[in-house]
Amino acid sequence: MRTPTVILHTDTPAPALEIVGAEHPDLAIHTCDSYNALPGMVAATGAEVVYSVRFAGTPGFPRLALVNGSTVRWVSVGGSGTDHLAGWDPARLTVTNAAGVAADMMAEYTLGAMLHFSLDHAGFAKAQAAHRWIAGRVTPIQGKRIVILGLGKTGCAIAQRCKAMGLHVTGVRARPRAMDHLDEVHGVDALPVLWPSANFIAICVPLLESTRNLVDATAIARMQQGTVLIDVSRGGVVDQPALAEALTNGHLGGAAIDVFETEPLPTDSPFWDLDNVILTPHCSSVYEGWDLESVAMFSDNLSRYRRDDRLLNIVDPNRGY
Repeated sequence: MRTPTVILHTDTPAPALEIVGAEHPDLAIHTCDSYNALPGMVAATGAEVVYSVRFAGTPGFPRLALVNGSTVRWVSVGGSGTDHLAGWDPARLTVTNAAGVAADMMAEYTLGAMLHFSLDHAGFAKAQAAHRWIAGRVTPIQGKRIVILGLGKTGCAIAQRCKAMGLHVTGVRARPRAMDHLDEVHGVDALPVLWPSANFIAICVPLLESTRNLVDATAIARMQQGTVLIDVSRGGVVDQPALAEALTNGHLGGAAIDVFETEPLPTDSPFWDLDNVILTPHCSSVYEGWDLESVAMFSDNLSRYRRDDRLLNIVDPNRGY
């Protein structure tokens, strides 16, 4: 059985160490809670395995210490996105992610955003704040159509909930095939036809060169009047200036945006002041205990690694998942 040296790179190292140490008491396990210290620790320990959480954003993330580290053979990403490591050589380095650890939470976020707009929560809150009794009206989502861009674990969790709520569910993936809880599955080439068909659009693809600006100004212009867009992917998939314009001029009915090209979001961003936007700080996957679930997933995978079994959630650097 392998006995690799392991680094847990996270801003909450104590509980992570407790979980992994309990299952692997014979291993040398080190912890690192900063970006700056990781390269030196990799070099000093000769770590073969690194569990890493992007806990301080992407700028400054010590990518080279992981993808070029002479001893590192496996990087286990604590979240689902791996764009901050993009460019690794899969012949030398295996990268896995924690896809699925927050899929249910992100699906609830998406469904909550849909209901927020269909039930006009913002309008009722404004009337309540002004002490006005208005002629209220709510709109059902049953019978509406949603297009889900990306059918990984998050996209599938969204589809399951939307189907249960009575929506017509269309999915888009690189390799289309029939799937549970989806009425239709199409390839990316069908998007020009699908954009105007949707009342709701959920974006949950990884950020790759092929998905960068996938939802551009042309795509947004094709969407029907009043469409609600929910983005839980990565900043860069949606053309955010075009999205802001469509929300400002009323072409789109609303948007829930959890990811941005620049994070933290600059104070002069137009999104701050739009009353048809739910703006959240990249937290649709952050629920109480998600980090421990992620570490537990890594610890189970570490057992496979030690037995030379195939790892779960291996990421193809060309596909991003």
